[in-house]
Amino acid sequence: MASALIALGGNVGDVQASFQRAIPEICRRAQARLEARSADYLTPPWGETQQPPFINACIAIETQLDPHALLATLHEVERMFGRDRAQESRWGPRTLDLDLIAYDDVAIDTPELSLPHPRLFERGFVLVPLAEIAPDRLIAGRRIRDALANVSHDGITRLPAPGQPS
Repeated sequence: MASALIALGGNVGDVQASFQRAIPEICRRAQARLEARSADYLTPPWGETQQPPFINACIAIETQLDPHALLATLHEVERMFGRDRAQESRWGPRTLDLDLIAYDDVAIDTPELSLPHPRLFERGFVLVPLAEIAPDRLIAGRRIRDALANVSHDGITRLPAPGQPS
């Protein structure tokens, strides 16, 4: 079994409900066991800033799939939730975005897949939830909690769990 870290995001529709339905679907399709799930975080948009805020979270899973098969599975789950990568703008609004952040200590750099995720250490919206579930995990020789200390997390707010009072 391999350990994979996956970032979830979205800003169209009921994103928290999408996460609640998508995570079991990811695990089922990836023959995976959910190891950890962060809280959901309201985050400012990144890249294209003239759009609604995002909700982001991270999960850690154990899977038998190889990295390319896992990425294909994540794309299938995105499509189930209405995402059409061919019709969207980069960093634009989306119903569900699933990014494979890390897979064991594997390093891959192909047109289809780069691991660890090439912009991981620039993104507070990924590092904040990731530090919640795997603060001591080393990725490319960097500890998640140390990487978080070097990026802005301004405007990132932890959300109550769905159904919990604010």
